[in-house]
Amino acid sequence: MGRRGLYTLLRGALCVLCMVAVLCLASGSPAAEKQRLLGTMEFKAKIQKLPKWQRVLDKMRAWKGYFQDASMANHPSKGGWNALKTELAGKPEMAILKAVNKFFNKWPYRLDKANWGISDYWATPPEFIKKSGDCEDYSIAKFYALQEVGFTGDQLRIVAVKDAIRGIGHAVLAVFAADDIYILDNQTVMVLSHAKYKHYIPQYSVNEKFRWMHVAPKKNTTYSKTKK
Repeated sequence: MGRRGLYTLLRGALCVLCMVAVLCLASGSPAAEKQRLLGTMEFKAKIQKLPKWQRVLDKMRAWKGYFQDASMANHPSKGGWNALKTELAGKPEMAILKAVNKFFNKWPYRLDKANWGISDYWATPPEFIKKSGDCEDYSIAKFYALQEVGFTGDQLRIVAVKDAIRGIGHAVLAVFAADDIYILDNQTVMVLSHAKYKHYIPQYSVNEKFRWMHVAPKKNTTYSKTKK
């Protein structure tokens, strides 16, 4: 076979591989779905136009950890958190996720209006510890807590979703663990795969570095609208 024929053969093989990859993504295969947060297509960009999250990030630049600064030194939950961190050392990822989710879900749910006098406020962990908060505040608290017990910031995302069952906005924490993406939700102590949450439609997700926009695929799901 000549050089020209070899190049033609290689181009053909590459085209076939590209088509297979595209078809796998489009078909919603288990391998593809596992890497797509809540089954969506996502578009990554730098953080911008998110002033509430940016305020949290700015406040947390000097963060040393839960109960490490003077304002939190005498908080009654300090002993419980330190004991939990010691207990979780060397434990499997799922055991850590369940324990952290359960620990912070003990804080009572409070609307931003009651806490801060405005309809939407993203609280820093110290603010949450002192006054509790609503869904995104639980997610932020767990976001920073998990980084104290072995997870990296790149494994974690705060996800703003629409709850299609209740018809309202909500926020959860997504954790990209070794075997799957798991959801930590203030509404339950269970830690489940993101694939179980068919009624959560992600709008955007963030970590300390990036923002992702999400587009749900056109397919039948539990949140699909019924055609009349």
